[in-house]
Amino acid sequence: MNKWFAMFISILLVAAMSACGKQTTGENGKIKVTTTIAQIADAVQNIGGEHVEVTSLMGPGVDPHLYQASQGDMKKLSDADIIFYNGLHLEGKMGEIFEKIEKQKPTIPVADAIPKDVLLNDAANSSAHDPHVWFSIPNWLNAVDAVEKELAELNPDLKEEFAANADEYKTKLQEMDNYAKEQIDSIPEKSRVLVTAHDAFAYFGKEYGFEVMGLQGLSTDSEYGLKDVQDLVDVLVERDIKAVFVESSISEKSINAVVQGAKEKGHEVEIGGELYSDAMGEEGTEEGTYLGMFKHNIDTIVSSLK
Repeated sequence: MNKWFAMFISILLVAAMSACGKQTTGENGKIKVTTTIAQIADAVQNIGGEHVEVTSLMGPGVDPHLYQASQGDMKKLSDADIIFYNGLHLEGKMGEIFEKIEKQKPTIPVADAIPKDVLLNDAANSSAHDPHVWFSIPNWLNAVDAVEKELAELNPDLKEEFAANADEYKTKLQEMDNYAKEQIDSIPEKSRVLVTAHDAFAYFGKEYGFEVMGLQGLSTDSEYGLKDVQDLVDVLVERDIKAVFVESSISEKSINAVVQGAKEKGHEVEIGGELYSDAMGEEGTEEGTYLGMFKHNIDTIVSSLK
């Protein structure tokens, strides 16, 4: 982080911390919750129901790897009764903010609830883990449990209601997991190769039997060069892969370079569709929910590769 941004954040943190002693709740005593990514907000809303007022900092098309908190975000964080974020360095530029705020109020990295032995390592950094844990529904169920636990601790009188809501939500998640497996069975095994702009789908690949290739690493902050493009082009040509996918939160420029490179070698590759990776769809749409986002991705992948 450069010195000017660090100074800006320090000023915001002072303002936020001075406000922490003046926390308020929403109308009718609702728990005020602020989350980073919308995937977490969806879990909070399903579990908390009418008893929560949820604000997500990162909307459709937003890349959490590069996200920097604004002054408005700091107010949302300081006004919250509880904060949920992913962790595992997904929100890489907000780490200092969470470290400060967690001393004042519950600030929960939901990925910490996932057993360490199922976390995937970053190929470029063996001491770091892949943060895209929501692409394995069995893993994400642990995060959902963490949300239920923290909400119940904040309001023990609603513990049973939160538990019932969580059970209902987890049943829907398990049904989506079954749907994904059934649909993917229709793709020939040799065609189960998922090529995307950055390496966000490793948990998905492990869970559902895909070989996953991303032009960039786990973070979109990592750079890619001509050799990376050419190496991926060579794989597409050699293995006769017909489709690659763009991501809603990342520019199509990188994947278009791969498509063009394959074309120059006489191999036609099509854009199989747009996948939701680090961000979900627009609020109020099916893709604006976790279940809808997941189904969209499954249907898009299956229709292009089977």
